[in-house]
Amino acid sequence: MEEKFCISKNLDLVSEKIHEAERNAGRKEGSVRLLAVSKFHPVDSVFAAASWGQTLFGENRVQEASGKFPEVFEKYPEVKLHIIGQLQTNKVKAAVKIADTIQSVDRLDLIKEIEKQASKINRVINIFFELHTGEESKSGFSSKEEIVDALNYIAEGNAPHVVPKGFMTMAPFTEDEALVRKSFVTLRTVRDELQSSFPQFDLSELSMGMSGDYEIAIEEGSTMVRVGTAIFGERQY
Repeated sequence: MEEKFCISKNLDLVSEKIHEAERNAGRKEGSVRLLAVSKFHPVDSVFAAASWGQTLFGENRVQEASGKFPEVFEKYPEVKLHIIGQLQTNKVKAAVKIADTIQSVDRLDLIKEIEKQASKINRVINIFFELHTGEESKSGFSSKEEIVDALNYIAEGNAPHVVPKGFMTMAPFTEDEALVRKSFVTLRTVRDELQSSFPQFDLSELSMGMSGDYEIAIEEGSTMVRVGTAIFGERQY
């Protein structure tokens, strides 16, 4: 009961900070959604957050998510799961069974495998294109041109079970606010350019900002922030 109280209290605190950041940035309240990152936390912690009204969750590892979320969906069918960690091709079959969205799409081959596995179970999967914008992060597409190729592939009808929704990035882990902000500006600029080039898709989502930098991310246009420790406490490895 005490843990449930802590998680609900933390959710309220984080939500208020997000609303404050929205106001400070001159943005409409509710324009930024909270993705609660539950990796390395038990299913009871997810239950506690879901019972408080949290519906969006993020997990890095498919195997861990597969062990937790079927139980969560049974109790809270409104919950949506996003895979946010680097995804190996051999994990896609399991991922498409439990995830609503895969944010960490970083190569065309991964899109092809998502289509292959999603088509087998007649499920539509939303994806975000992960763009490499910081030196510390090695994952993600390395250029806008690679994402253009992927969008063209989908636009040509090759992946009817894959729906592009936007973009994701990880800012460099640094105290230098200018570098963090540059990372977010880069992603927003790419999104704006590609939305113009591919009007047939709604590419409005920008998943950027975590516990230490989400206020800056919101200033730069984030629509979804990924927060774990501030909600669930220190991870239980």
